[in-house]
Amino acid sequence: MGKEIHDYVICGEKVSLRKITPEDTELIVKWRNNKRVRENFVFKEPFTKELHENWYKTRIIPGFVEQFIICENGNEHRPVGSVYFRDIDKEKKFAEYGIFIGEDDAISKGYGNETAILALTYAKVNIGLKKVFLKAFAHNEVAIKSYSNAGFVKTKDLAQVECSDGQKSDMILMEKML
Repeated sequence: MGKEIHDYVICGEKVSLRKITPEDTELIVKWRNNKRVRENFVFKEPFTKELHENWYKTRIIPGFVEQFIICENGNEHRPVGSVYFRDIDKEKKFAEYGIFIGEDDAISKGYGNETAILALTYAKVNIGLKKVFLKAFAHNEVAIKSYSNAGFVKTKDLAQVECSDGQKSDMILMEKML
């Protein structure tokens, strides 16, 4: 269940981050199929074990994505969500940031805010990133506030982005220099 302290790449007061492993597949699938989580992704289709295994094989292993599991400190370091940097451009030193808290009882505890600080520190020091960006649905005020608290700044409105289910929603682009 829990991991030894040396398995964590960075630790904070509330949460610690460890690299994702193939053994996390079941959790990722469960979390990504949580209605609250799914509605905040452009990809809204049911998330399967095969989709995650393909993501792991084609994105994480080759280094296009660095993904971590967010674990509560205490409580046997229970996994509660995931944070990642995708489409890492090692030449231009930028990537897209993404995060989700998959456990409903872990919402509104400050885990997302602390995870952002930890993950961005890791990205600067260990990946060498200089800039990260993210896209958020314009109606997701809680996430936008959290991103702003982490130093992300809105740079562009993205009107009527089409989601995998055909629905369209306004999004915003936010960036942070590291």
